Amino acid sequence: MSVSWNPWHGCRKLSEGCRHCYVYRQDAQHDKDSREVRRTAAFNLPVRRTRDGRYKVPPGEMVYTCFTSDFLVEEADAWRAEAWEMIRIRSDLRFFFITKRIDRLMQVLPPDWGGGYENLAVGCTVENQAMADYRLPLLLDAPLRHKLVICAPLLGPLDIARYLIPGIEEVSVGGESGNEARPCNYDWVLSIRRQCVAAEIPFVFHQTGARLVKDGRLYRIRRPYQHSQARKAGIDYKAKR
Repeated sequence: MSVSWNPWHGCRKLSEGCRHCYVYRQDAQHDKDSREVRRTAAFNLPVRRTRDGRYKVPPGEMVYTCFTSDFLVEEADAWRAEAWEMIRIRSDLRFFFITKRIDRLMQVLPPDWGGGYENLAVGCTVENQAMADYRLPLLLDAPLRHKLVICAPLLGPLDIARYLIPGIEEVSVGGESGNEARPCNYDWVLSIRRQCVAAEIPFVFHQTGARLVKDGRLYRIRRPYQHSQARKAGIDYKAKR
């Protein structure tokens, strides 16, 4: 089972992968400014209790964290210590966030961090070779118990073989969604898969994106089918180790 937890909402665009951000698209439909980072009403969701004293989020849940912002965004620095504390307290939950700001992690860790919280996994997002070469060395050096690489939105071919070392638990790949989505070439996806297989790192093709190029043909895929079509490709890889 899983639950979404967005302690704050809004973010500043940082790199090329942010150009057509889905949060900006959704906010624009309601005349909201996504650049405004604000704490949400769900801020303390992990530690909320029922009338009989039990946690509202039961033990064992996967908590997808900060998917309408970036957990490491600068504008949330004032609130992050409290968020870290909730993650620490709820050691019976599994938390997961993705970030384009892995270069800020060491600046904002809590004092009791040590080698990282066992109940937290972090996915480092890379969209092109320049961002892979900048962010992935930082991910490899980061004191995290669980590290994932998120190649999304995939905007070009990636050579990440040198970063696929023990400690990387999964590589997940996806195209870009939205009416202005840039094409994702299936050959790029397969290349990343081959690199993962060679390194025995699990691989997931989680989303085709709105425009997928395969065998020289451009396929336009509607949003409701982008995840299911990726699954139908049948190229996910579970490492033997």
